[in-house]
Amino acid sequence: MKLRFVTSLVLLLGTAPAAAIEQNCRFIQARAEREACYKKQEAELAAMRKAKQQAAAWRTPDTVQQMRRDDAEVYRSMHGICRGC
Repeated sequence: MKLRFVTSLVLLLGTAPAAAIEQNCRFIQARAEREACYKKQEAELAAMRKAKQQAAAWRTPDTVQQMRRDDAEVYRSMHGICRGC
């Protein structure tokens, strides 16, 4: 459940916010503030990359096969309970 949330979050964020952050940092006049903005942007991009890697890591073939086995078991139990629903 948690992994699906992370995956959907990554898909929703995409790369567009990163471009918007970068454009905002370029126009800051004060050097210290601009560098702070770039550091913040770098941290946010690293967090997004990490979330993407974690989302991709859980989708190994073994995990997918286990999910399919679990789904098949649930479908069998539902078929036994509710015929013709």
